[in-house]
Amino acid sequence: MKKTFFITLLILISSSNTFGQDFKKYNELVNEAMSFYDSKDYHKAGEKFSEAFEVNDKKASVNARYNAACSWALANEKDLAFVQLFNIVEKGNYTNIDHITKDTDLISLYKDKRWKKVIKKVKDNKEKAEAKLDKKLVAKLDTIYQEDQDYRMQIKGLEEKYGRESNELKAHWKVIAKQDSINLIKITKILDERGWLGQDVIGSQGNSTLFLVIQHADIKTQEKYLPMMKEAVKKGNANSSSLALLEDRVALRKGEKQIYGSQIGRDKETGEFYILPLADPENVDKRRAEVGLGTIQEYVALWKITWNVEEYKLKLPEYEAKQKK
Repeated sequence: MKKTFFITLLILISSSNTFGQDFKKYNELVNEAMSFYDSKDYHKAGEKFSEAFEVNDKKASVNARYNAACSWALANEKDLAFVQLFNIVEKGNYTNIDHITKDTDLISLYKDKRWKKVIKKVKDNKEKAEAKLDKKLVAKLDTIYQEDQDYRMQIKGLEEKYGRESNELKAHWKVIAKQDSINLIKITKILDERGWLGQDVIGSQGNSTLFLVIQHADIKTQEKYLPMMKEAVKKGNANSSSLALLEDRVALRKGEKQIYGSQIGRDKETGEFYILPLADPENVDKRRAEVGLGTIQEYVALWKITWNVEEYKLKLPEYEAKQKK
């Protein structure tokens, strides 16, 4: 199973850049499918994925179709699993050969003659996608990506072991800050010399690395490169969903409200998470859909937050007061 983490990058299996008419229903059904998967009711999960694709004019993210294939494989419905796999390798140009060959959800498909065809196509996609890459720069960005993410992946474990206000965690944040400053020097040099490069030059992870490092930078740096990222989105060299997250962070740092609800706060006393001040909360899902983000409920569930727009509006003054402290 391939689940999303931190950012959901939706790659549509369609010539269109938008989902079908019933995007909200699509997301609801995908969430239901994932719930059935988590509870090991794989057949029901596959059925829900199929419902989601139907209500959305047969459009879906590569991630959703991959998860549907996993569900059908675990339900021993091989034909249905291969329908989804061939869809993502032939129309979605799926390239993650390392993941698909190690994913234990798909073991039941290994001896089927169609499996070799899927793997060959994935390898072909990967080779084609990487043919024009700046491999030296890709390797450099890969190292930066690991340095950005590895330290952050350790935060939860340190917090559980020593506590949120522990000296150990504070010391770890200092390590992160130092590494971020080093990464930022490298990334700004690339941006200043070559601009915001697209996936065709540095691959999808390299492209994401540019965003991640700027996302973790100081407000002055973020404001400097925000216009460059906006232009990159127009040219197809950056993801609109990533731009939305950066716009939210810049807005909050300037004392304004965020637009897409991507930034999460945490109460220092209770430890509970909450959505930082959000403008026009009634229409947040509409705005998120326009930039390729899933529903606000799907997103905030990662922090065990339940989205209720009326309750949020009542608590908004409280959240704004916390933000000003």
